[in-house]
Amino acid sequence: MDEKRTLAEIKSAKLEAKDAERVAMQTFRDKSALLEVYTKASIKLYKQLVQMKAKQHQVNSAKIIERDLNVLEANTDDLAQRVFNAVPSPYRRRKDFLWNQLIRAYAWEGPFKKAIDLYHEMVDFGVKPTNYTYPVVLKACAALRDTETGVKIHGDLERLGLGADVFVCTALVDFYVKCGCLGQAWEVFDGMPHRDIVAWNAMIAGCAAHGLFGDVLGLVLEMQEEGVSPNSSTLVTILPVIGEANEVTLGKAVHGLCLRKGVYGDVVVGTALLDMYGRCGLLNYARRIFDGMSLKNEVTWSAMVGACITCDSMEDGLQLFRQMRAENSGDSPSPVALAAVIRGFAKLIDVEAAKQLHGYTLKLGSILDLMVGNTLLSLYAKCGIINDALRFFEEMNFKDSVSYSALISGCVQNGMAEEALKLFRKMWLFGVEPESATIMGLFPACSYLAALRPGRCAHGFSIRRGFTEDVSVSNALVDMYAKCGKIDVARIVFNKMHKRDVVSWNAMIIGYGIHGLGLEAISLFQNMLVVGQKPDDVTFISLLSACSHAGLIAEGMQWFHSMGKQFSIKPRIDHYLCIVDLLSRGGSLEDAYKIIREMPLEPDIRIWNALLSACRIYKKVELVEEISNKIQSLGPEGTGNLVLLSNIYSTAGRWDDAADVRVMQKGLGFKKIPGSSWIEVDRVIHAFLGGDQSHPESARIHAKLLELQAEMKKMGYSAEANFVYQDVEEEEKELILLYHSEKLAVAFGLLNIHGKSPILVTKNLRVCGDCHTALKIITIITERRITLRDTVRFHHFYNGKCSCGDFW
Repeated sequence: MDEKRTLAEIKSAKLEAKDAERVAMQTFRDKSALLEVYTKASIKLYKQLVQMKAKQHQVNSAKIIERDLNVLEANTDDLAQRVFNAVPSPYRRRKDFLWNQLIRAYAWEGPFKKAIDLYHEMVDFGVKPTNYTYPVVLKACAALRDTETGVKIHGDLERLGLGADVFVCTALVDFYVKCGCLGQAWEVFDGMPHRDIVAWNAMIAGCAAHGLFGDVLGLVLEMQEEGVSPNSSTLVTILPVIGEANEVTLGKAVHGLCLRKGVYGDVVVGTALLDMYGRCGLLNYARRIFDGMSLKNEVTWSAMVGACITCDSMEDGLQLFRQMRAENSGDSPSPVALAAVIRGFAKLIDVEAAKQLHGYTLKLGSILDLMVGNTLLSLYAKCGIINDALRFFEEMNFKDSVSYSALISGCVQNGMAEEALKLFRKMWLFGVEPESATIMGLFPACSYLAALRPGRCAHGFSIRRGFTEDVSVSNALVDMYAKCGKIDVARIVFNKMHKRDVVSWNAMIIGYGIHGLGLEAISLFQNMLVVGQKPDDVTFISLLSACSHAGLIAEGMQWFHSMGKQFSIKPRIDHYLCIVDLLSRGGSLEDAYKIIREMPLEPDIRIWNALLSACRIYKKVELVEEISNKIQSLGPEGTGNLVLLSNIYSTAGRWDDAADVRVMQKGLGFKKIPGSSWIEVDRVIHAFLGGDQSHPESARIHAKLLELQAEMKKMGYSAEANFVYQDVEEEEKELILLYHSEKLAVAFGLLNIHGKSPILVTKNLRVCGDCHTALKIITIITERRITLRDTVRFHHFYNGKCSCGDFW
């Protein structure tokens, strides 16, 4: 739409506003009806014009339009208020429907905050809200994701005795679902004395949005038992969940139900059906439905394109996309359709396709649309080109919570946890309120960095917004606290969960495992069975890993053998890894090697790494010789194990063999990952590399380490030079060990974290034996607790001992 047409629309809107005011003032009777009509129409027009403005490319035009839009917005509010105020006050006090009409108009078209403000004015004016008022004002709260206000309004309606009204309760369920508070939604739903189809659909939609396939299926069966038959809305809601769960048989049954109920010809139902078949990988079924549909909309076309992409029929997908444009007379696809197509291509994780789609959206001029921009942002993040995603994010004219959530998750997935935390702070700074999806993306960043302070802040925010009622958010919280060293807090969060799924139990068992609390992990697993929660394959990985960290060999072997016999779970490579690690740590290297030789799966790099690590600890060089050829046969994949092999030869003093292995590594293009450790002090993450002198406080840190070394030597400490894998003099080995990254981080913590507060350090590699010994002694000298999280587990040092019992 060009500038002249846009300005003409504004002028027309102003004239319509004046006409509406004149007509509304003529007769008292017309005021209440025209109030809603006018407000709804003018707000809708205003929103359309704002969108037109956003698409303007010329600065001068945009400024002119923005000026007139501001005038129109002011006129809109003034007129609505003047029409409303023209009704005599005594009449307004008696007539709640006048208030309801105006609240409803704003709740449907926005601004939603105005609807909530009017509700409060209504109450202050002495007008009693009704069962008509609450559904619309709750709709406004849901649109704003304003959990706090919505909960207060819930209290208001309960006090008025409307807590059993079916329409009010349905609106409450919808509100809690959209705010991510599934627990409260269930509470309201379960307490309803009567439930109509709308109430059932609202609860089903909530469970579907959270990916709870079992709950969705249970609700559909329960509603039919209570005599409520599913309608087209129910079917459209459950079909995507069936597709995600790949339940083809059930999908076909629902397809049959659609035919029997006569809703097959509905374009929305047909689109949902073909989308379900596409998600299940049945492209022929999807295409048959698509070709048989007499009416197709853009969503239908987009779903069919997505089905082609999901089923790896790229050429068909591109051809359909071109056909879609041709059948729409070459018009540009709508933002909704374009976003759907981009989401489909995101599944390919194709960098080149991502850049081509970006160029295409620029050419269409759709890049200014927020939905399209957010989808492109997610596409870049999924393709791993996170720097391009960050650049694109900065270029976006408009950003909302979805934009931030997509980029925060992308940063975490691409190993940029610190950048994710910065984005979260920036989000707050610009007044963009996080949603549950944002928090879900943030917790893994806190977990990776062991950044407890921002994790606690996000936890507090989640409680205030009711996000912790979402089982997925609580699961992420359990994981975050466990990985930040607060296993007791993780258990408190776990205990307070109203509802738990298998992921909840797995997260807590994993937490116990990495803290070396194997017996607690086994006890929790047994509780899990008692309450009837069925374990999955991940549960056994968590349990076997916990047994390995705690040295519980007999228990670990017992649960491993029970997997198939008792639970019908076939062991996969990760389970065998846990068993090899368990036996290797316990010194049963021959038994571990036997497991590897006899396992029905091909051992991967992690299996050999577990066995080699034990060979280094137990100095089994002869076994290393036997398996070195197998490691080399892995090719480039085995280069990581060549590092360990070289270290074993170095420890044994076989420098020539170690040098040969390093030459082999170089030929394969392997680059060793440098050891790094980090610590959070005063909300800032400080990272250190081995021998690091780049930190502003390096001089103080090195002096502190020399001071500690002198004290340690008085207590009988001697540097374990076998953990230095370079052929250098003993004195140089001692200095290399002294300035390992974890020691630098601990020294920095001792200098800057005052009192007796514990020190928490995270390392990107496994802690070396010398640092492990040194940290035990440092806790005696400083009388401080030190916690170190490496890639394997937590080490809690205090009073000369470690929680791992020197078994890691």
